[in-house]
Amino acid sequence: MGLMKIFSGSEILALGLQERIEAIGIDVVAKNNIQSGRLAGFGTSDQAVELFIQETSYSKALPIIEEFRLSI
Repeated sequence: MGLMKIFSGSEILALGLQERIEAIGIDVVAKNNIQSGRLAGFGTSDQAVELFIQETSYSKALPIIEEFRLSI
């Protein structure tokens, strides 16, 4: 299976969600466009960090994702 994007937003919010999902044993892949843009010499938008998980883990992570979205 492939990766599925579960979040796109600020770095602080992404780190919070990533920690919650990893706490239940699911690996999270973070794509940080802020750091990539900084290294390349150009700016980024507010939706600069994206989080991905394996599609097969989505059903297990969904309650955590929904709870997080309601809390922000």
